[in-house]
Amino acid sequence: MTNPHVAEEGRAIEFTGNWREYLPIAVTNVLLMIVTLGVYRFWATARQRRYLWSRTHVIDDSLEWSGTGKEMFLGFLLIILILLPFFLFIQFLFPALVARGMEVAAGIVLFLFYVVILYLTGVARFRALRYRLSRTWWHGIRGGSDNPGWRYGAEYLGRHALSIMTVFIMFPWASTRMWNSRWRSMSFGPSQFDADLTAEGLKGRWALLYCVPPALFLIVGLLTMAAAGNPGEDAAGARLTIFGVIFIVFLMIYVAIPLLTLHWFAKFYRHAAEATRLGDLEFGFDARTRDWLKLFLGNIGLAIITLGFGLAFWGYRNWAFMVRHTHLYGVVDLAQLTQSTVSAPAEAEGWADAFDVGAI
Repeated sequence: MTNPHVAEEGRAIEFTGNWREYLPIAVTNVLLMIVTLGVYRFWATARQRRYLWSRTHVIDDSLEWSGTGKEMFLGFLLIILILLPFFLFIQFLFPALVARGMEVAAGIVLFLFYVVILYLTGVARFRALRYRLSRTWWHGIRGGSDNPGWRYGAEYLGRHALSIMTVFIMFPWASTRMWNSRWRSMSFGPSQFDADLTAEGLKGRWALLYCVPPALFLIVGLLTMAAAGNPGEDAAGARLTIFGVIFIVFLMIYVAIPLLTLHWFAKFYRHAAEATRLGDLEFGFDARTRDWLKLFLGNIGLAIITLGFGLAFWGYRNWAFMVRHTHLYGVVDLAQLTQSTVSAPAEAEGWADAFDVGAI
């Protein structure tokens, strides 16, 4: 159950913000990003998070964001400087090897390049979560981790390589193991996170996602062969066949695969939340596929109707969605709360920005 004095007042975790209150922040962020040609986005992110965190009430106190735009900007510049030689190397060395007839060597270089990128993507995901926890305060304590994430990057590389080698049959297993490894390395105050997520209950939805696209491809192939095998078919019939192929391809790319992917991840996050704990606290997440679909369609519709300005509200809407569907269960002894002893990283989310990945 929740903390007794909170249960009478409402949910243990709730979002108290509203779009009218957030509107001035969104407007000024957009204007300043336009004036600075996008450079201000780091400070815009910091402003946005300060507002969202301050309107997120957990048990009996609100969250606080202590990150700054400057540290996120400097962190991004540092990572870009580190990665720049790799991109210059692949941009100039690969064409040179191909031009000299050394295709095998060029292929090896390209393969190693993508291996490094996949490894660093894992590191980025880990460090983004570590940074955000280290800048999140509640009751004067914060989270974080002393783990630098290099081992997690290797694990991320290995498990996703196995997924690729098994034609993604092992992807659910890899995803659950990655969730557990990432959260077990984190803490908040004196409490350590724990997670025991398994692929049980997720296999059916993954099988659906795995089987439907090939079936649609097969139908497209059969229709194409049928059209090619009937050269004497009248023009109307040929146009109908071509229309059918185009319609099925459109349905597959823009409807079936996105919906099935959303269907799988909706269940994944529900199971992941239920399998995650922080000390005596347990989590829940009740967003279903239709809830995610409403969120994404609402985001797209808002951006279209406002001619792009609605993009500034995506972060607000996504955060409010996550908080409103999250549940917290258990008892917190405030008298035993102590400050976190883990280090607070200084490099911000440069890795995550460079690879365009999120923390969760």
